[in-house]
Amino acid sequence: MSDFQLKPADLPSWGQRTALRMLGLFGWRMLFCPLPGPRGICVIYPHTSNWDFMIGLFGKWALNLPFRWLAKDSLFKLPVLGKWFRAMGGEPVERGTPSGTIKLQAQRMNAADWYWVGITPEGTRGHRPNWKSGFYHLALEAKVPLVLVYIDYPNKTLGLVDHVVLTGDQESDMAAIRAGFDGHQGLYPANAAPIVLQERRTETRD
Repeated sequence: MSDFQLKPADLPSWGQRTALRMLGLFGWRMLFCPLPGPRGICVIYPHTSNWDFMIGLFGKWALNLPFRWLAKDSLFKLPVLGKWFRAMGGEPVERGTPSGTIKLQAQRMNAADWYWVGITPEGTRGHRPNWKSGFYHLALEAKVPLVLVYIDYPNKTLGLVDHVVLTGDQESDMAAIRAGFDGHQGLYPANAAPIVLQERRTETRD
């Protein structure tokens, strides 16, 4: 894994080097393997703390790539914060129409020259019994790869190394995802959800 460790000298701009050094000041290192294409989904797990966002933000600044992230639309209606979330790459998602949202989001991804989006499949920092399956169906619909992103607190490592191309065989796909996240723990390990997909509310994609 040391082959993937980013160092300030590897980065071209002062801002990128500063962001990486800020992570280093707090004892964190960042592992990065070049993204497998111009479009895809960063699956972020485990998500057990508000600190995850700040660590991920410094990682985003270090890479200087326009990663997007999805969140419930109500967050973007907050005064001041809503505008800041958008400036940080946030995009609102309307809940209640899962299949329509997936189809529209896939079209949006494929219409862009470069579109990588971060998704936390747990959907909450508290414990839940499974993952939400939206990221999985979005990747299949858009035909894009996954990058497994972990924020490993015991080892103070932000990792974007493992890539997964889904086959549509849910059992084998989830086994590959579990293998990529194996051994990485969040700040509150007891709050991490098992890597098991929740059943969708509808099977219709139209």
